[in-house]
Amino acid sequence: MIKVITVLRRKPGMNLAAFTEYWRTTHAEAVKRVPKIRRYVQSQTIASGYRTREPVYDGIAEIWYEDIGAMRGAAATLEAATALKDDDNFIDMKSFASIITDEVVQREAETDPSMVKLNEFVIRKPDSDPAAFHKYWTEVHGPLGTTIKQMRRYVQSHVRPSAYRDGRNPFIDGVAQVWFDDTNAMRESAKTTEYAAVRADEPNFIDVSRLSFIITQERIIIG
Repeated sequence: MIKVITVLRRKPGMNLAAFTEYWRTTHAEAVKRVPKIRRYVQSQTIASGYRTREPVYDGIAEIWYEDIGAMRGAAATLEAATALKDDDNFIDMKSFASIITDEVVQREAETDPSMVKLNEFVIRKPDSDPAAFHKYWTEVHGPLGTTIKQMRRYVQSHVRPSAYRDGRNPFIDGVAQVWFDDTNAMRESAKTTEYAAVRADEPNFIDVSRLSFIITQERIIIG
């Protein structure tokens, strides 16, 4: 399967409660009517993410399709056009962006919506080769990350090679997603030597000056 990840900020002037309610009800119902979607998850930034400043995003939407053909078929429907038009009602479209990804599961486990999910938006080092970046992330950094005992599940969502065609560059190269039981477990993980080793490895392939993240909880709409 393929997964489309879309980053979201709420419409200027819209309060967070109104954004949340609209996204989880009206917009979710519109997306549920789009054919060929295998799974749809809304991951919204948790309240503590607003404690000192506005987070980089209010959340992300994740939609899975069987393949590119199914995604294109869905996009051609009236239901998809209706859902896309509804974005204007609650999303800041100036910051709206999507990537098409392939998942690499580094640690598999059952999860539930009570958990927190760390989403890190990964950008490769300047002038680095995309294929080398994705290979290193998968084969070196990924296994290193799995040594952190507090993490429950760890998935890398890699931008597909077609995103780099004809010299193009996606706005991010992928998203690292890690589930923890709660924020306390996440904080405990940051005190470990394993976590320190993961952070020390990041400059080998990531532009750490542009690394950003949000901590979310999931709403499973389809799947």
